Amino acid sequence: MALRSVAVLLQEPVALFEYGVLAEVFGIDRTDEGVPAFDYRVCSEEARPLDARNGTTVSAAHRLDATLDADLVAVPASPSAWTPTPAVVEALRAAHERGAWIMSVCSGAFSLGAAGILDGRSCTTHWRHAAELAELHPAARVDPDVLYVRDGNIITSAGTAAGIDAALHLVRTELGASVAATISRRMVVPPHRDGGQRQYVERPVPTCDAESLGPVLQWMLEHLDRAFTVDDLAARATMSSRTFARRFVAETGTTPHQWLTDQRVLRARQLLESSDLSMEEVARDAGFGSAALLRHHFAKCTGISPSAFRAQHRVSA
Repeated sequence: MALRSVAVLLQEPVALFEYGVLAEVFGIDRTDEGVPAFDYRVCSEEARPLDARNGTTVSAAHRLDATLDADLVAVPASPSAWTPTPAVVEALRAAHERGAWIMSVCSGAFSLGAAGILDGRSCTTHWRHAAELAELHPAARVDPDVLYVRDGNIITSAGTAAGIDAALHLVRTELGASVAATISRRMVVPPHRDGGQRQYVERPVPTCDAESLGPVLQWMLEHLDRAFTVDDLAARATMSSRTFARRFVAETGTTPHQWLTDQRVLRARQLLESSDLSMEEVARDAGFGSAALLRHHFAKCTGISPSAFRAQHRVSA
C-alpha cells in the first residue's frame, strides 16, 4: 500500500509533543523539495475542541470516518490511550483488517493493544510503561529496549522523540531514503539513530539499610576505578563471601558484578556527556581498565557504542 493519506487519531487529553511529531513529518507541505504531498487528516471521535492541557485545545477537522481509507492511521500518546472508546477500537480494527499501516507513538500503543492488533506481535512503548503494556496484553511481545518496532504493517515507537524515528522509518520504507533524508534535514534530526531506549534509562543506586550493605555500596561508588573482588567486598562488610553474595542479591536485586558494571556504565555515560576525556581515560576513570572493555560493557548495557552515545549526548562546555 502506497503512503499517500495519513489519519492522526486524537484522544483526549491530547499529548501535544507526540501529536506534533506526526504533524511535523506528515502534515507539512514539502513538495517544493521533492517530498510527495500527504493527504493529512486530523481525526477525533467528537466534533469539539480537545483538551491538550496547560490551557491549550486542539480541534480536529475530521471524524473517525476519515480513517476508513487512510493509508496510515497514527495514534499519538494520551492518558486515554489505556482505555480507548469502542469507536476508536473499531476504527483501529477496521484499518488493520484492510491492511493499512498503523503506528503508535509512546503510550498510543495501549490503544493498539486494546484493539487486539498487538497480539502475537513484537512491539514497544516508553520504557516506563513497557512492563504495564506486557501485563495488560500478555499476547504481545513487548521489547522495552528499542526505539521502535515494525512487525508487518504495525509500527510502535517508544517515548516522544522515538516517534520521529518510527515515522521516518515508514517514510523511508514507502517513499525511499532520499525523501526521508529531506524531511529529517528540514527537522534537523538524524535520518536514523542507532541504539535503543536503554541509553536513556537511568539506573539509580538501590537504597539499602545503612546497617547492612549501604556503606559498602557507597564505598564501591566512590572507588569505581579500583579493582576488587567479592571476597574484598565481603571482608569490608564483615561477612563471609557466600553470605555477602546472597545478601547483595536480596537487597539490590542483582549480583555484585552486575551492579558494579551498571554503575561503571553510568559513570562512563556521565563522563562521555560532560568531558573531553579520551575513551581510554573514560575507561580507566569508570573502572573498566581499557577502551575495549568499556565498549563491550557499554554496548551491552545501553545498546549503543560509547562514541555514538557521546556524539548524540555530548553537552558542550
